[in-house]
Amino acid sequence: MDQPARRPDRLGLEVLLVLGVSLGISAIGSWINFLDIQTRGGFRNATATLNPAESPRAWVDLSYQLLGILNGVVPALLALLLLSRMPALPGFGIGLDRLRPKRETLQGLGIAALIGLPGLGLVVLARHLGINAELQASGLADIWYRYPVLVLEGIQNGVLEEIVMIGYLLTRFRQLDWPAGRAVLVSALIRGSYHTYQGIGGFVGNLVMGLLFGWWFTRTRRVLPLVIAHSVIDIVSFVGYAALHGRVGWL
Repeated sequence: MDQPARRPDRLGLEVLLVLGVSLGISAIGSWINFLDIQTRGGFRNATATLNPAESPRAWVDLSYQLLGILNGVVPALLALLLLSRMPALPGFGIGLDRLRPKRETLQGLGIAALIGLPGLGLVVLARHLGINAELQASGLADIWYRYPVLVLEGIQNGVLEEIVMIGYLLTRFRQLDWPAGRAVLVSALIRGSYHTYQGIGGFVGNLVMGLLFGWWFTRTRRVLPLVIAHSVIDIVSFVGYAALHGRVGWL
């Protein structure tokens, strides 16, 4: 027996709830932080720590770090559960499968290089112009779990953002009969919004990233290369900062 079609209003409510337990709330909080900093002198003297320590006690800090990673992955798992029910297609309908692992791994690495290098330049330029906070990609102490946690944080970011903001959101927008261009733009605007705590540069850079990733997905319906690309960008940024901070002048 065919599944009954889900009412469009229910789909819209589902989208709002998924965003409400994940990146939508983060976007609202980030805008509040942005306005707070702008009304206190702007971003020239601001600092944003992406992976802060949670406690001076190692086992407490590690516990909180792992809990935070789990908290980030759960919304992506929820999105996959909903996609498994509708459209109920192989690979969750977003190409999350193992049909072409080598090809898509290479694609992911290529996308990471295409996005990551110009993105780094944009961060440096925005900081120089005083429209971005000074980014500290790791606030973790130099302790044995530092690098494993940073790697897991990078993977969690890639899984959460690309599954929710690209795979899930663009699939639901298409089911709601949104034009592809509007769907990609809204997804990219939300992505940029939850990075406004970094400043204008963080917003613009992630908006462009969202537009490019959305364009890729609408053409291929394959999200795995995007998950790989995002994870690689963040892992290189987090681990590279932790390893080089204090040794390279501009970090």
